[in-house]
Amino acid sequence: MKAARIRRFGPPSVITADDLPRPEAGAGQVLVRVKAAGVGNWDALIRAGKVKLEPPPIILGSELSGIVEAIGDGVSEFEVGDQVYGATSEQWSGAYAEYAVPLARMIAQKPKTLTFIEAASAPVVTVTAWQMLFEYAGLTAGQTVLVHGAAGNVGAYAVQMASQSELQVVATAGSADLDHVRSLGAAKVIDYTKERFEESVTAVDAVLDTVGGETQRRSLGVLKPGGILVSVVSPVPDAAQKQYGVRAAYFYAAVTTARLNGIAKLFDSRKIRPDVGTVLPLEDARAAHEMLAGAPHKRGKIVLSIAP
Repeated sequence: MKAARIRRFGPPSVITADDLPRPEAGAGQVLVRVKAAGVGNWDALIRAGKVKLEPPPIILGSELSGIVEAIGDGVSEFEVGDQVYGATSEQWSGAYAEYAVPLARMIAQKPKTLTFIEAASAPVVTVTAWQMLFEYAGLTAGQTVLVHGAAGNVGAYAVQMASQSELQVVATAGSADLDHVRSLGAAKVIDYTKERFEESVTAVDAVLDTVGGETQRRSLGVLKPGGILVSVVSPVPDAAQKQYGVRAAYFYAAVTTARLNGIAKLFDSRKIRPDVGTVLPLEDARAAHEMLAGAPHKRGKIVLSIAP
């Protein structure tokens, strides 16, 4: 099979297109003929060696969609021919290939209303947004949330989910994306290139941080007492939480069949919509990572189209 992998950590240029043996499904796994693979920032962190979960050589990629070809021991919830989407494993690798062996507990039936390309764009970012809003922040209808990076992959889903759940959504985005974020359901959108959000936002119940750095620090002051900042970028020091009288959480997404089934229902009921950006063939995985590093590309999730 064809696969995009690295033999050493480094810049996008270390990605090579290789011919490898097709894997076999082990216990708790399924063999998937991959139709598409999502390209995310965590893939770049693994490629660069900033997150080291296993030694090279590594087939990159953690998000996929495709068709089940074989079932490993102990798997009863899937059948050959099922159309699935999800993540590969806790190593966040193996998806940039014509065949992959994801853990059965990290995939689910593909949303019926989505194409394979759209489905591959969604698993990690949708689950991340869901967990930020409802599992970590614990938000309920009528509360107010500030979403940073609202035009990004996680932020855009967070705005949609929050709006559909009758939360009051305030969002930050760049000048070119203001109308797009409004269309997702944000009641107020702040152009962070022209305005400091803390000058017009106060006493929110939660802040969703996909940016980090100075933005995270400034966000602590706009939370109401006891409010929570949820970050997928970096933890908030305990001293800062005490100083502002707020709470904070930092986590990695936990992609599970149950969470993916819930996300699929949101897609199939049209409560959220996918946002696919640039689509490239598998052999252009290196170019996809150059886009993650700043090369021009369409707004939305980068996806590799693998099987016809």
